[in-house]
Amino acid sequence: MTTKELAYIAQQHLQAHTGTQFKRAHIYELLAAAFGFNSYAALCAEAVFTKQSVSSRRAADFGEHVRIRCLEIGYQIDLAKKVAGVLPALMTEHKFGLVTIHDLIAYLREESGHGLWPDQNERGDRNQVRWWSSSDELVSPLMLDGLNAAASRGHAAAHYALALIHASTEDEFDAPGVGSDYWYMQAQNGRALTGVEQEWADAHAARLAQDERFSLHLREAAKLGHREALLELAHRFDDPAFFEQATDSVNADPSWVADIAERIGRPEDARKWLTEAAKRGDTDAMRQLIEHYDSEDRHQCWTWVHLAKLFGVDLTKDDYAAIHEDGSPYDDDVGGPLFLSGQDGVKLEPMSEAQHATARRAAHEFFEGVRQLTK
Repeated sequence: MTTKELAYIAQQHLQAHTGTQFKRAHIYELLAAAFGFNSYAALCAEAVFTKQSVSSRRAADFGEHVRIRCLEIGYQIDLAKKVAGVLPALMTEHKFGLVTIHDLIAYLREESGHGLWPDQNERGDRNQVRWWSSSDELVSPLMLDGLNAAASRGHAAAHYALALIHASTEDEFDAPGVGSDYWYMQAQNGRALTGVEQEWADAHAARLAQDERFSLHLREAAKLGHREALLELAHRFDDPAFFEQATDSVNADPSWVADIAERIGRPEDARKWLTEAAKRGDTDAMRQLIEHYDSEDRHQCWTWVHLAKLFGVDLTKDDYAAIHEDGSPYDDDVGGPLFLSGQDGVKLEPMSEAQHATARRAAHEFFEGVRQLTK
């Protein structure tokens, strides 16, 4: 189903139940009002329709909004009252929903583990947003139609949402059969295939098409300046554009950003984002800074040690645990070979008490900053 088909269904339904002819342009305005938007243009800038989903906005809640909008576009009071009851009921009955592109991206990134910072509330108001019970309910043709329409208008977030939808999530066990690329090339060269060889060739062709759509939408989103898309471009294709823009703000775990920077050979950016992670309370990032990037700065290293203690971790102490060969915690009742897992505490040159006092003050400032972020 497309958005045009949804509008047609709504138009026919309203005309049948009210005996009044409605302009198609007015139908779009009333559909927007049925989900709480002041205009269809405002809806298109922020959200898309979908079907068979539980969305962040429900038509049943906006009957009064429909009535007011109906009056605004020139219909009489009695008719506006009818429309206010009929249209939201139609949306609810057929399970037409609406989701903001922002919420959709948040859901897709969380499901795929795209480096989200755990304390960031990208989902918005968790009391209002409801999520899909299965992936089959997530991506409907109606949603894709809306996203593609928004992307064609240069909507960066719509391009990014489409990239996430088309991103491959298959692991090696779910991938097409061994040699699928071979059978694909055989088919491309004109060889007639049957049975499982044809299935593998088709599966490989489908994956190539999916990868192409993913790359296209990701690059378009990045070209339009979408920060998370730029970061994903660095992650997937080692493109340094995200770091070249010297941004300080992105909705992602700073440690993940640092890992990407380190992998593509940008140590200064890695240090920058590890420092951001440490300032937010990431004690693993503090250890990395002490052992590598800040190792020559004794005062800064001790600042990280004092900050880690405020978060309940003493980086100067050895941290080892007994485990089984498979990495699980050692259980005496199970027995068997015992292995040690962990790391030594960091070793730092001592400082004077005055220097420690300065380092503690800096650590407390960082700690208070984290507390303010989590309030």
